[in-house]
Order: sequence, then structure tokens, then C-alpha cells
Amino acid sequence: MPLCQIRVNCGPVVLGSVGQVEDALPGRPSPLGATPRDGGINFAVASSVAESAEVCLFDEAGRENRFRLPDYDGGAWHGFVPGTGPGQAYGFRVRGPYDTARGLRCNPAKLLLDPYARAIRGEVSFGPEVYDYSWDDHDAPSTLDSAGHVPLSLVTDAAFDWGSDAPLRRDFADTIIYEVHAKGFTMRHPDVPEALRGTYAGLAHEAVLSHLTGLGVTAVELLPVHQYVPDEFLLQRGLTNYWGYNTIGYFAPHAAYSAAVHAGDRGGGQVNEFKAMVRAMHQAGLEVILDVVFNHTAEGGEGGPSLCFRGLDNTAYYRLSPGRPDQYYDTTGTGNSLNAGNPVALRLIMDSLRYWLTEMHVDGFRFDLATTLARQDGGFSRLSAFFDLVAQDPVVSQAKLIAEPWDVGQMDSYAVGEFPALWREWNGKYRDSMRDFWRSQKIGLGEFATRFAGSYDLYGDDRRRPTASVNLITVHDGFTLRDLVSYDAKHNEANGEDNRDGANDNRSWNSGVEGPTDDPDVLALRAQRSRAMLCTLLLSLGVPMLLGGDELGRTQVGNNNAYCQDNEISWVDWSAVDTGLLDFVRGLVALRQAHPVLRRHRYLTGVEAAELGWFTPAGTPMNEDCWNDPEALALGVYLDGSDAPDTGPDGQPLLDDDFLVLVNGWWEPLEFTIPDCRPGLAWRAVIDTFDPAAPAPAPAPGPVRRVGDRVTAGPRSVLVLRGPRDARVPESS
Repeated sequence: MPLCQIRVNCGPVVLGSVGQVEDALPGRPSPLGATPRDGGINFAVASSVAESAEVCLFDEAGRENRFRLPDYDGGAWHGFVPGTGPGQAYGFRVRGPYDTARGLRCNPAKLLLDPYARAIRGEVSFGPEVYDYSWDDHDAPSTLDSAGHVPLSLVTDAAFDWGSDAPLRRDFADTIIYEVHAKGFTMRHPDVPEALRGTYAGLAHEAVLSHLTGLGVTAVELLPVHQYVPDEFLLQRGLTNYWGYNTIGYFAPHAAYSAAVHAGDRGGGQVNEFKAMVRAMHQAGLEVILDVVFNHTAEGGEGGPSLCFRGLDNTAYYRLSPGRPDQYYDTTGTGNSLNAGNPVALRLIMDSLRYWLTEMHVDGFRFDLATTLARQDGGFSRLSAFFDLVAQDPVVSQAKLIAEPWDVGQMDSYAVGEFPALWREWNGKYRDSMRDFWRSQKIGLGEFATRFAGSYDLYGDDRRRPTASVNLITVHDGFTLRDLVSYDAKHNEANGEDNRDGANDNRSWNSGVEGPTDDPDVLALRAQRSRAMLCTLLLSLGVPMLLGGDELGRTQVGNNNAYCQDNEISWVDWSAVDTGLLDFVRGLVALRQAHPVLRRHRYLTGVEAAELGWFTPAGTPMNEDCWNDPEALALGVYLDGSDAPDTGPDGQPLLDDDFLVLVNGWWEPLEFTIPDCRPGLAWRAVIDTFDPAAPAPAPAPGPVRRVGDRVTAGPRSVLVLRGPRDARVPESS
């Protein structure tokens, strides 16, 4: 099919059906966007380069009526249109200079989305109409009208019965994050009604909430739910942008995830449906964190479509190349980067964050490619205006703020450990080290211990807490846990790029056979390694993050870049649940939640820390020679539940049991001797990742009662022993 024939209808718009252009009444420059008041709508849109601006109202038949915005104040064009209200579809047109050599791209033939639209209807119908330049001369403006080929903004009503809903504000030390896709998590769920699958309402269904609460996680992190646009090249392949990292509307919930929209609602029902989902999750004790993409937009590079920001004020919203304002300075790998050094772009970001916190009641954000947001003057800087604005904002500063601390292609792109104290970070070093360790790579016991104990080397020198580290083994980008132990190489052929896309270095190991197998020994090894990694994750200091479906044994059949797979490759298969793994993860989460010694608020780190004991398998304290042994793959970790414990909200010490974590990274069983860490304590195995069904560790049945007893940890496994404070026995017993 020729590209210009790809059409996704956004309503029966009649091209050229435009009434007489009228003048709007005087309005207000703030707030930006469309605000119902006094029997009409106040429209305000920021554009410092436009010479005039119009708001275009569309009726259900697609007829367009234009109103000039009569006033310009503080960088915004504004006006009031009486006689309309919530549900009204609209867009903007601006008149001004079109000079690509200067980065100016005003073109009144292009209908533009409101950057502050609370809801958006329709999709982009790619063709020459949606580009601001002529296809015959890219330096000349296009005269083709884009109305009917681009989505429409919708005026919404903010009314919603929140009841007693309020932020949960769960402490980071008590937080367990669960990353899910708003659509894929429920598309194949048999207990979710078919009409609700893949929607916000589906996520709020009792069957979903029951799984999440039964698992014990405390926060759901949703992949992008801001309105986004599929990539043109993916549509040509019959694919789409499933993950949604292609935002066009920073205030609008993605309409395709709304059951109300699927049922025919054209007035913005996705907004209240999203709110109802948040309310339901809060009632279940779950926080809601949004994955937000403020580093780039769906308009792409120099040749991309003109949908919103580019046509309104290209130089304000995007970072342009120094000396070449006709080109974009791209630190995201997508063709453009938002201009975090410009007040207009910064205001958009901050207004959006406040809106989702105050009006939509979400609890926090994970910032995609967050390093780009700190490039006020080009390089990454803790002193950037964005960080300052967040820190001083009385609303945003109180939310959960999590950075993906890297971007693309710059000398300072990898900024793990470099974000300000208010922020938490995805710890890429934790991910890499733990993946390597559990495929028996000799990374050094010091590296394992440092990551297990909260990565003090990254965060402690800034007086940050262990909870600055969001620990992860797998996330949406890369292999699932099942695939991490089942594939040596990526298998992305379904993406249509001859398996060239996606990371080549996955730090994975197929456990002996590539992909699916019936070999019981290989399957057992994969299960053992999966449990060992999950156990390490849930016992490490910091904030654990689980990829949704990992506890079920979800596979993407080796695809490590399933961003374009809106199908069974990505959707959670609820008919193929690994019930043994699910029960194991539930037990792990319950153990962590029950014991404050596993959720420390402060560092007990390094080989000298008194509250952490590091031991050799022989039961002797680790010394410098042991730490420096490049061949070592095993150690014991002692967690003292009563030595300098954290204090609870009432000021009382959070005394706890003691734990011994025996880590065996070898491919053979290994005998450990119980070290002399607390004489008289009765030790009993509570977790054995080698054989989770074993009643007690071999060779001694029952509790291990005294220092010097020996236990065996299976190959590539973690054996966790608990010593209850109230169960100490005399040394002579």
C-alpha cells in the first residue's frame, strides 16, 4: 500500500469545510490549554514566534470553525469562545515565519494539537498532509491541509468523585516496584471481561488487583500512558509502537487503553477511566508510578511530521544543533530532544507533572532517558534548571522520582550515581553485575557485595540512602527473566530488521540449550538460576523492581526488543503460569516485607561495616586476600537484626531476627560452615533456591544449632538461614 494511503480515521472530517473565521472574545493567558468557565472555553497556547493564532473547533460532522485568539501576553495567545464546553474537539493553527534555516516552522495549513490537551481523539494518518514542508521542496512550506489526518484535542471536565483517596506515600524502603504494560498485562487474562482487556478498567479489575496484592508488591509502574503516536516506519511493516515511548500529549491518557473509548465514547472518557483505575489501586494499597518520556516527542527529526510542538514554537520546544538550527541535537536516538534549557519546555514538563499528581492522583514518575533533561547547556549537570525546579516545587518534590540515568551518544550519557539527592535511579551496574555473577562470571566478590549492600560507591558519598538504588535484573527493555536463562542471543526476527535491532550484550546464558527444550536437567538449571536471581534481588538493600510476568515464567521467545510487538509475544500469557515460581516469589516478597533488617534505611556497607558480616564458606571473616581472589564465587552474608537497627515511626527500634545468606555461584554444591557471628543462636533454613521444596538444608535435618555446623548450598544457589531472636539456645545444648 502506498504510504499516502495509510489512513486511520479520527472522525468524518470534511476537508475544506471551514466556516467564517471569527474573533474570539478576550480571554486569559493562564492556565494554558482549554479551560471551561463562564459558559464557554478559555483557550491559551504558548508560541513566541507566531504572529497570530487560531483555535479551530470541530463538530461531529467534521466541520471546522476558526476563532482568532485576539491577545498575546507572557508568551501565550489566548481568547474565550462562548457557547461550548467539555467534549468539544479542537486544534490550533498559527501564522508566522517559515524559515527552516532559522529553525522556524510556522505553517497555518497544519492543524496542531494543544500541548496541554487533557484528552486526544484519533490517530495520525501518515501522508504528505502531515508534514510542514513540501515534498517537492523541503525548504518550502506545504500548502496541504492536515485536518482530517491528525488527532484532535478534546476539552474535558475535571469533575470526578475521588472519595477519600489520597497519596499513599509509602517509604522507599518498604517499596517493591512492579513494571507492567497497561495493555499487555490483561489482554489474555481469562478472568478479566473481554471488553475490559487491555484497558485501564482491566487493570482495575478485581482479578488483577488480587494478583498484585497476593504477590505483595507495593507499586505498579506503568509503561508510558501519555498519548503517543505509532512510528510511520512501523506502520509500513504492519507493526506499531507497543511500548509507547513516542509521546505527543503529556496531559492526555492514551485513548487506545480505554474501555470507554472502545465502547464509542468520543468525549474524553479515558480521563475518568484512568482516575478510576488509580483510585482502585490505591484502595488495594498500591501506588501508581508513570513511566514518562520528557526527553523527546513523536515528531522525530528534521523530516518528521508537524503535529504539535514543531509547528507552535520549534526553537522553544526542541534543542537545535548549534550553528545549524535546521537540524536537531539528538541525545535520545529518536531524532529530537526536548529543550530543557528553555522556559517554555520546562513549564510544560512541570505543569504536566503537577497535573498527574494533583488531578490524576498518581504517586510518582520514572523518567525515561532522564540524563537528557539535565542538559540545560548541552552537558549533564546537577545544577540544571530542571533539577532546581523539581527540588523547589512543593508538589513534585514530594512524589516518587526515579531516573533512568542515561541517554544516548554523549561522553557523559551514562550518569548512574550522578543524580541529586531527591532522586532514585535505575541501577544499571546492579543489573549487569548480578546477571554476570549468576552465569558464573568472575566479577569479584567485592563487586557482588557492593551491589548487594546498596551500591555505596554510587550513592553513599553523597549522603544518599541505599534506597537511591532501584535494583533490577530485568525490565521491559531486554530479555524477560525466563529468556535470560534460556537464550544466549537475541531473536528479534519478528521486528522486521533482520535481527539487527536490540542489544547484543545481554549477559545471558541459555543454560545449555538455546530456546525451548524438554531436557529436564536444562529446565531444572534454568529454574534454579531464576530463583537465585530473584532471591538476590529481594534480599539486596535498595528498592527491588520486578518485571511484570517474571514471577509467572513469561517468555518473549528470545525477543529482547519487543517494543513493536503488540501481540502474544509481549502480552502476558495467563494460561502458562509457572505456579511453583509464583509461589516462590510470593514467599520471597513476604519474607522481605516481614523483616526490617532486609529493608534498611541506611547503609551497612563495605567490608568494614560492623553491622554486616562477610564470611568465607569456611566460616572465617573475609580478609583482603579473600576479597581480591579473582576465582572466588561464594561467600556468606550475616545480617544482624538487633545491632543499630532502624527506628520505626514511633521512635522504637525495629529489632529483628538475624539472617545468614549463603551465596554459591559455583556450578557444584558447596559446603558452608556456620560462622561465629552470634553464639547460641538456632539457625533454620527459610529459603533454598536450589530446591525450594526441601524441608531443611542437607546434610543435617532440622535447625542448625551452633557455630561450626555445616550446611550444603546447591550449585548456583542461595541458602538463607534465619536465627530468631527469641530462639537462642545454650552452647551446650
